[in-house]
Amino acid sequence: MHKKIKHIGHHLVYSNDFVCTFLRSGVSSQTSGLTDFVVSFVMFKWLFLTPMISAAIGAIAGGIVNFLLNYRFTFRVDDCPWKALVAKYAFVWVGSLVLNASGTQFIYWLLCRWHLLETIGFKPDGYFTAARLIVAIIVSLGFNFTLQRYFVYRKTRFDNIALVITNFVMHGRIHNK
Repeated sequence: MHKKIKHIGHHLVYSNDFVCTFLRSGVSSQTSGLTDFVVSFVMFKWLFLTPMISAAIGAIAGGIVNFLLNYRFTFRVDDCPWKALVAKYAFVWVGSLVLNASGTQFIYWLLCRWHLLETIGFKPDGYFTAARLIVAIIVSLGFNFTLQRYFVYRKTRFDNIALVITNFVMHGRIHNK
Protein backbone atom coordinates (compact mmCIF):
# COMPACT_ATOMS: atom_id res chain seq x y z
CA MET A 1 0.00 0.00 0.00
CA HIS A 2 2.82 2.40 0.93
CA LYS A 3 4.56 1.79 -2.40
CA LYS A 4 1.34 2.47 -4.30
CA ILE A 5 0.81 5.80 -2.52
CA LYS A 6 4.45 6.73 -3.12
CA HIS A 7 4.06 5.84 -6.80
CA ILE A 8 0.91 7.97 -7.12
CA GLY A 9 2.64 10.90 -5.41
CA HIS A 10 5.65 10.57 -7.70
CA HIS A 11 3.36 10.45 -10.72
CA LEU A 12 1.49 13.59 -9.62
CA VAL A 13 4.71 15.53 -9.10
CA TYR A 14 6.68 14.40 -12.14
CA SER A 15 4.20 13.43 -14.86
CA ASN A 16 3.61 15.84 -17.71
CA ASP A 17 0.17 14.51 -18.55
CA PHE A 18 -2.67 17.04 -18.65
CA VAL A 19 -4.35 16.10 -15.33
CA CYS A 20 -1.16 16.09 -13.26
CA THR A 21 0.03 19.34 -14.81
CA PHE A 22 -3.40 20.87 -14.19
CA LEU A 23 -3.31 19.81 -10.52
CA ARG A 24 0.19 21.23 -10.04
CA SER A 25 -0.99 24.42 -11.74
CA GLY A 26 -3.77 24.64 -9.15
CA VAL A 27 -1.22 24.41 -6.33
CA SER A 28 0.88 27.12 -7.97
CA SER A 29 -2.18 29.30 -8.51
CA GLN A 30 -3.39 28.96 -4.93
CA THR A 31 0.09 29.66 -3.54
CA SER A 32 0.53 32.75 -5.68
CA GLY A 33 -3.00 33.92 -4.83
CA LEU A 34 -2.22 33.59 -1.12
CA THR A 35 1.03 35.50 -1.66
CA ASP A 36 -0.89 38.24 -3.47
CA PHE A 37 -3.42 38.50 -0.62
CA VAL A 38 -0.87 38.47 2.22
CA VAL A 39 1.46 41.00 0.56
CA SER A 40 -1.50 43.27 -0.27
CA PHE A 41 -2.72 43.10 3.32
CA VAL A 42 0.73 43.82 4.76
CA MET A 43 1.23 46.78 2.42
CA PHE A 44 -2.18 48.20 3.34
CA LYS A 45 -2.34 47.45 7.07
CA TRP A 46 1.28 47.81 8.20
CA LEU A 47 2.83 50.13 5.63
CA PHE A 48 -0.33 52.26 5.24
CA LEU A 49 -0.28 52.27 1.44
CA THR A 50 -3.46 52.96 -0.52
CA PRO A 51 -5.69 50.00 -1.46
CA MET A 52 -4.79 50.40 -5.14
CA ILE A 53 -1.01 50.49 -4.54
CA SER A 54 -1.27 47.64 -2.02
CA ALA A 55 -3.25 45.53 -4.48
CA ALA A 56 -0.78 46.28 -7.29
CA ILE A 57 2.23 45.29 -5.17
CA GLY A 58 0.41 42.12 -4.08
CA ALA A 59 -0.44 41.26 -7.69
CA ILE A 60 3.18 41.70 -8.73
CA ALA A 61 4.42 39.56 -5.82
CA GLY A 62 1.83 36.89 -6.63
CA GLY A 63 2.82 37.01 -10.30
CA ILE A 64 6.49 36.49 -9.46
CA VAL A 65 5.67 33.54 -7.19
CA ASN A 66 3.40 32.06 -9.88
CA PHE A 67 6.09 32.42 -12.54
CA LEU A 68 8.75 30.75 -10.40
CA LEU A 69 6.52 27.89 -9.23
CA ASN A 70 5.33 27.21 -12.76
CA TYR A 71 8.90 27.37 -14.05
CA ARG A 72 10.28 24.83 -11.56
CA PHE A 73 7.29 22.85 -10.30
CA THR A 74 4.34 22.90 -12.68
CA PHE A 75 5.94 22.82 -16.11
CA ARG A 76 9.64 22.18 -15.24
CA VAL A 77 11.14 24.07 -18.15
CA ASP A 78 14.67 23.25 -19.22
CA ASP A 79 14.80 23.92 -22.96
CA CYS A 80 13.75 27.57 -23.20
CA PRO A 81 15.74 30.71 -22.24
CA TRP A 82 14.42 32.26 -19.06
CA LYS A 83 14.37 35.73 -20.64
CA ALA A 84 11.95 34.48 -23.30
CA LEU A 85 9.79 32.93 -20.58
CA VAL A 86 9.69 36.22 -18.66
CA ALA A 87 8.52 38.15 -21.73
CA LYS A 88 5.89 35.56 -22.66
CA TYR A 89 4.69 35.33 -19.06
CA ALA A 90 4.41 39.14 -18.86
CA PHE A 91 2.23 39.21 -21.99
CA VAL A 92 -0.08 36.54 -20.58
CA TRP A 93 -0.11 38.16 -17.12
CA VAL A 94 -1.12 41.55 -18.56
CA GLY A 95 -3.76 39.86 -20.74
CA SER A 96 -5.10 38.06 -17.68
CA LEU A 97 -5.23 41.32 -15.74
CA VAL A 98 -7.19 43.01 -18.54
CA LEU A 99 -9.57 40.06 -18.96
CA ASN A 100 -10.20 39.80 -15.20
CA ALA A 101 -10.80 43.53 -14.76
CA SER A 102 -12.98 44.04 -17.84
CA GLY A 103 -14.76 40.70 -17.45
CA THR A 104 -15.61 41.45 -13.82
CA GLN A 105 -16.97 44.85 -14.80
CA PHE A 106 -19.06 43.35 -17.61
CA ILE A 107 -20.51 40.45 -15.54
CA TYR A 108 -21.19 42.87 -12.65
CA TRP A 109 -23.05 45.13 -15.09
CA LEU A 110 -25.12 42.15 -16.33
CA LEU A 111 -25.93 40.95 -12.82
CA CYS A 112 -27.06 44.43 -11.76
CA ARG A 113 -29.67 44.32 -14.52
CA TRP A 114 -30.98 40.87 -13.62
CA HIS A 115 -33.64 41.88 -11.10
CA LEU A 116 -34.68 38.29 -10.41
CA LEU A 117 -31.54 37.94 -8.28
CA GLU A 118 -32.79 40.48 -5.73
CA THR A 119 -36.16 38.73 -5.47
CA ILE A 120 -34.41 35.50 -4.40
CA GLY A 121 -32.31 37.30 -1.77
CA PHE A 122 -29.16 38.13 -3.69
CA LYS A 123 -27.72 41.44 -2.44
CA PRO A 124 -26.11 44.01 -4.76
CA ASP A 125 -22.83 43.67 -2.81
CA GLY A 126 -22.79 40.02 -3.80
CA TYR A 127 -22.83 40.93 -7.49
CA PHE A 128 -19.18 41.92 -7.37
CA THR A 129 -18.16 38.73 -5.59
CA ALA A 130 -20.14 36.57 -8.01
CA ALA A 131 -18.77 38.44 -11.02
CA ARG A 132 -15.21 38.20 -9.71
CA LEU A 133 -15.47 34.45 -9.06
CA ILE A 134 -17.10 33.65 -12.40
CA VAL A 135 -14.53 35.63 -14.36
CA ALA A 136 -11.58 34.38 -12.30
CA ILE A 137 -12.51 30.75 -12.98
CA ILE A 138 -13.07 31.32 -16.70
CA VAL A 139 -9.84 33.29 -17.15
CA SER A 140 -7.82 30.90 -15.00
CA LEU A 141 -8.90 27.79 -16.89
CA GLY A 142 -9.52 29.11 -20.38
CA PHE A 143 -6.72 31.66 -20.65
CA ASN A 144 -3.98 31.39 -18.02
CA PHE A 145 -3.54 27.62 -17.81
CA THR A 146 -3.93 27.08 -21.54
CA LEU A 147 -1.44 29.78 -22.56
CA GLN A 148 1.03 28.87 -19.84
CA ARG A 149 0.96 25.19 -20.82
CA TYR A 150 1.16 25.64 -24.58
CA PHE A 151 2.91 29.00 -25.04
CA VAL A 152 4.74 30.47 -22.05
CA TYR A 153 6.56 27.41 -20.74
CA ARG A 154 7.24 25.82 -24.13
CA LYS A 155 9.79 26.58 -26.81
CA THR A 156 8.00 28.56 -29.53
CA ARG A 157 8.82 30.56 -32.63
CA PHE A 158 7.99 33.67 -30.60
CA ASP A 159 10.98 33.09 -28.28
CA ASN A 160 13.42 35.06 -30.47
CA ILE A 161 11.10 38.07 -30.44
CA ALA A 162 10.60 37.66 -26.70
CA LEU A 163 14.39 37.66 -26.20
CA VAL A 164 14.73 40.88 -28.21
CA ILE A 165 12.00 42.52 -26.11
CA THR A 166 13.52 41.33 -22.82
CA ASN A 167 17.02 42.48 -23.79
CA PHE A 168 15.68 45.86 -24.82
CA VAL A 169 13.78 46.31 -21.54
CA MET A 170 16.69 45.07 -19.40
CA HIS A 171 19.63 46.62 -21.24
CA GLY A 172 18.24 49.23 -23.61
CA ARG A 173 19.60 47.31 -26.57
CA ILE A 174 18.35 44.63 -28.92
CA HIS A 175 21.30 42.20 -28.77
CA ASN A 176 23.40 40.89 -25.88
CA LYS A 177 27.06 41.83 -26.15
